[in-house]
Amino acid sequence: MEQRLANTWRMTVNEKKFIESALLSGLRVDGRNVYDYRKLSINFGKEDGSAEVHLGQTRVMGFVTSQLVQPYRDRPNEGSLSIFTEFSPMADPSFEPGRPGEFAVELGRVIDRGLRESRAVDTESLCILAGKLVWAIRIDIHILDNGGNLVDAANVAALAALLTFRRPECSLGGENGQEVIVHPPEAREPLPLIIHHLPIAVTFAFFSDESTLVVDPTHQEEAVMAGRMTATLNTNGDICAIQKAGGEGVPQSVIMHCLRIAATKAADITVKIRDTVEAYNTERALRKIKRHSAPVALDVSGTGPNVRKNQVKSQDQRKVSGSVGSQVDKLKPSNERNDSDQSNDIEGKMVTKSFEQGGTNSKDGKPRSFIGGPSS
Repeated sequence: MEQRLANTWRMTVNEKKFIESALLSGLRVDGRNVYDYRKLSINFGKEDGSAEVHLGQTRVMGFVTSQLVQPYRDRPNEGSLSIFTEFSPMADPSFEPGRPGEFAVELGRVIDRGLRESRAVDTESLCILAGKLVWAIRIDIHILDNGGNLVDAANVAALAALLTFRRPECSLGGENGQEVIVHPPEAREPLPLIIHHLPIAVTFAFFSDESTLVVDPTHQEEAVMAGRMTATLNTNGDICAIQKAGGEGVPQSVIMHCLRIAATKAADITVKIRDTVEAYNTERALRKIKRHSAPVALDVSGTGPNVRKNQVKSQDQRKVSGSVGSQVDKLKPSNERNDSDQSNDIEGKMVTKSFEQGGTNSKDGKPRSFIGGPSS
């Protein structure tokens, strides 16, 4: 609650009265309706298991890591799931470095209760060797900018990071089959976590009038609100957790009305998360496809390039010899050119005559196929 009190100290009385009077008229400072969410966008990092969520001016980053540890004695066949929050003074001046404050502890517990109590993550699939080694999943939530409603933004960041996280695949080997072998990503494809459903947190802010409530309160509305309630539901309408912070009491009819609104908002946010994660997985699969350059025909014997060069060289030589020969013919006297032309005509007639004779080269005079060339 120290974060809300710090916001109250920074606001003037006129600002508080303006926000309250606008809410009584069904209006909000940012122009939204009382049951509207701000724009939600999800971005993923280069590594698997990292997600950054923008909810209006609120920015939260979630990062998931894993480690092989010994299981708890009462649950030898189940892994563990833990959540840690970090509030940076750059996000809000009321956040102090060092030991987490009351609001940081409350934020982590609300998200942890929605994930673990509803058993959204299959912890039994994290067991590698019963009673000896299991996977411990850790979710780190970093608050980058506080624009209000940190609980909902941090919950979406945690879910998006869990959906894109991949843990290394393990196998048992050794002489007795009790040795755990962790395969690198180059050898075997990492495995995703088994998540049964997505518990979505929806936060409501109550004001002095019990009938006045808003969804997704902003930074200024949190400084004026008299109470807050966070309902965690999945897309099936199942209530995973409810957390009511201090303040004025809320009647049962108002709580049931909030749960109906939360079920609708949870379904919309679930579709948003799944569509974004599916697009990321498609892009991730395309990045892993090895693309080769266009095939180039190569001569294995090693004579192809030389032959090509010789052919080009011979063509060039023929062109040069032809051009030189034409120039030499031009320089010859006219009588010599006439004699050479006549000799060429005589040779051509002799060759033609020999071909004609070869076509009927038989005693009976019958034509037959020509074999061989003309005799000199």
